[in-house]
Amino acid sequence: MPVLAITGASTGIGAATARQAVEAGWQVVLGARSEDKLRDLAEELGGEAFALPERCDVTDWDDQQAFVRAAIEAYGQLDAMFANAGFGAKRGFLEETPEFWKSMIDTNIYGCALTIRAALPHFRERGRGHFLLTSSVAGRVNLPGSLYSATKHAVTAMGHSLRAEVADTGIRVTLIEPGAVDTPFFDNTPESSLEADDVARAVMYALSQPASVEINELLIRPVRQST
Repeated sequence: MPVLAITGASTGIGAATARQAVEAGWQVVLGARSEDKLRDLAEELGGEAFALPERCDVTDWDDQQAFVRAAIEAYGQLDAMFANAGFGAKRGFLEETPEFWKSMIDTNIYGCALTIRAALPHFRERGRGHFLLTSSVAGRVNLPGSLYSATKHAVTAMGHSLRAEVADTGIRVTLIEPGAVDTPFFDNTPESSLEADDVARAVMYALSQPASVEINELLIRPVRQST
C-alpha cells in the first residue's frame, strides 16, 4: 500500500483526506496536536494497519522529524506528504494580537517549510515522492488587511520554489488552493462554501495521477465565490 502522511489531520480537510485515502487503498499517518481526535480518527479508519496517529506540532522540528520517522518505521516507506496544517485570522492590521499573528505565521509558513525539510531526504533517497501543500485562493489574490493571505502567498511561493529545486527528480509538488471551506477554520462559515470532502477529492485526484504526471496547482472555489 502507498503511504500518505497528513499534518493538520484531526479535523477538516486533513481528516476528510485521510478517510478518502484509506478508502482508495492508502495507509495514512495522521499528524496534529490533538491526540484524542487523532486516535479516534485512526480507530474509525481501521486502526494501525491503515492509520497511525502521531502527535505533531508542525512548528517543532523534533516533532516533524519524529513524524516522518514514525511513518517509515510503521509502514516501511513514505510516498506522499500533505502539508495541510494551518489557521487564519481576522482581516485588519489592527485585529488580533501580535502573539496570535506570530503563531499563525509560524504554523502556516515555518511549519510548512519544516514538513518539506523533514520528508525531502526520504523522497530524494527513493528518487520519488509527492508533496502536497495547502495554500488558498487567498494565496493568489490580495485580500484587504489579511496577514493570513500573506502567509498563503508564501506557501504558494514555497511550492513553486520546491518544484524548481526537485525538477531533476521524480518528486512531484502540488499546491491545493481552496476557497471558502465549511471547516472549523471559520467561526461563521460563509453561506457559499465547499465541504472538506470536496477538497479531499482534489487531493486524491492529484495523488492518483501516473508518476509521469504532475498537477502543479488545483484552485477550487465554491460556486458563487467571486474572489
